[in-house]
Amino acid sequence: RLVESGGGLVQAGGSLRLSCKASGAIWSVFSPSTLGWYRQALGKERELVATITSSHTTIYDDSVKGRFTISRDNSRKTVLLQMNSLQPDDTGVYYCNYVPSRTDSWGQGTQVTVSS
Repeated sequence: RLVESGGGLVQAGGSLRLSCKASGAIWSVFSPSTLGWYRQALGKERELVATITSSHTTIYDDSVKGRFTISRDNSRKTVLLQMNSLQPDDTGVYYCNYVPSRTDSWGQGTQVTVSS
């Protein structure tokens, strides 16, 4: 299971750093896997906003490109999301999961609220 933290309330233009810890995951499963951060705004479908492969190649949705940075630390089985220049449209619950996502790996998510 993946456990997210680091969300909160921030003004537009501010920053937050999200963390995701793979609780109970085996290193040999986590390390070679592609992981991502997903976002779900109220009333909308969950969307993938940032991806990082086992070789640390990163892919971003156009809506966050240039503002968000995804990184990983395999030794700690952790995935991070640095979010800068936050905008009200970034508001939502943020989840991490494998890419493609695994049903049994969804955590509770962490709420990010950006005020204008």
